[in-house]
Amino acid sequence: MTLTIHDDLLDVKVICDPYTYYENLRKSDPVHWNELWRGWILTDYDDVSTAFHDKRLSSNRMKPSKSMPKSKSEELKSTFEILSKWMVFNDPPQHTRLRMLVNKAFTPKAVEKLRPRIDEICNDLLNKLEGNEKIDLIKDYAYALPILVISEMLGLPEEDRDQIKNWSDDLLLMVFGAVDIKDRHTRAQNSLREMSTYLREVAEDRSKNPKDDLISAISMAGDGNDLLTVDEIISTCTLLVFGGHETTTNLIANGMLALLQNPAEFEKLKVDSSLIRTGVEEFLRYDGPSKSMIRIAKEDVLIGSKMIKEGERLLLVQAGANRDPSKFENPNLLDISRNPNPHLGFGKGMHYCLGAPLARLEGEIAILKLIERFPNIELTNEKLEWQPTIINRGLKALPLQL
Repeated sequence: MTLTIHDDLLDVKVICDPYTYYENLRKSDPVHWNELWRGWILTDYDDVSTAFHDKRLSSNRMKPSKSMPKSKSEELKSTFEILSKWMVFNDPPQHTRLRMLVNKAFTPKAVEKLRPRIDEICNDLLNKLEGNEKIDLIKDYAYALPILVISEMLGLPEEDRDQIKNWSDDLLLMVFGAVDIKDRHTRAQNSLREMSTYLREVAEDRSKNPKDDLISAISMAGDGNDLLTVDEIISTCTLLVFGGHETTTNLIANGMLALLQNPAEFEKLKVDSSLIRTGVEEFLRYDGPSKSMIRIAKEDVLIGSKMIKEGERLLLVQAGANRDPSKFENPNLLDISRNPNPHLGFGKGMHYCLGAPLARLEGEIAILKLIERFPNIELTNEKLEWQPTIINRGLKALPLQL
């Protein structure tokens, strides 16, 4: 396939509307070599779904790229070492071990116990919006909810949440592939160092003075022969803070944007609030918070008619797979009553999103309470800007008229 400007994954047109690019690839070259990104892009539902389960494809991508200058890779060595301990960047058996030690806190049953507190936080945030004519849904609501929830779960003080967000935002630039931002590595390294120091102090305190919070539980998880090391505790908590708000923030914001751009579906939800459950699943499919995930071939792998060589990168494009007409009827239309809905918004296989039950619950409560409180909410005329990243799908701001 001839290289075009749209093979630049950070081209403004592709960032604003990635779905047209993915659709063109799915039709003409579903296993596509992208010369600019130097990797394979998969957009067909069956290919992406199968790849998520393929043990020959590794999640361990947190290492300097071959194109990175040696001086830069040495400078970032400590950063890659910390990120490489995140369970999402590990394969079995280490991934299995880490996930088992944290999984209990994120089962649907455990998460459901948080419903009253999430209700309360949403009500408090909405009370603060009363009297405003215009808000930024992300800054004023969609971000604040998940960072409060994960901070409370971990036992981190509310007054630290703005600093935690700043650290997480800098990490986002590196982890989610915002390669057009020149100082992204430096910012990520500085923030990761500061965040690790902060969490180390908290973890060391909990080891001496355990509390009823997730950091204490993680510190004591396992048996005497298999406790997490301090570095593993810090890495796991960093991942939970980072992943615990970014995905949910974008789920809430993208979901509300989808409703406001599809008035008939918005009215359906206002009339029948029970549609929020299938609605959230549809938001995850239609314009979800995750566009794609990266894998590395551990050996030569044949996908379709293309041979993926050992060491080559693959971009498993959930956003493209979720619009595949062979799997979804009228895939480019929002249908909040769509059922079944086998979307890949949270991935699949061993790396299926650990926090999916929490993100779903927060999304359901946050969106429903928002439209119940402000039923006439609408978009402003301001131009929307999307975060320039390859992996996630999130707005910089979502200005709304109440």
